[in-house]
Amino acid sequence: MFVLAYLLVALANLVSLVLNAYMIIIIARAIISWVSPDPFNPIVRFLYRVTEPVLRPIRRRLPMQLGLDLSPMVVLLCIYFLAEFLVPVLRQLARELG
Repeated sequence: MFVLAYLLVALANLVSLVLNAYMIIIIARAIISWVSPDPFNPIVRFLYRVTEPVLRPIRRRLPMQLGLDLSPMVVLLCIYFLAEFLVPVLRQLARELG
């Protein structure tokens, strides 16, 4: 059973890493949107390509408030929830199996 416990710990660490990286990408996208970036810049294109599939559905459901796009904040809150809930659950499950 210890192999499954190590697998769950590794999965928890991987999920945590991916969530943290995506949080940084969302923040970078929000900061980039404050200026008028060059749409042909590879970094800007990467940020838009990676974040738009997640932001677009939220943007459709969430009305603009005073010209502010709040979809990045909603995504950041969801990521934070997952990081604070899912990762500890996986680690606790690994502890119980190990």
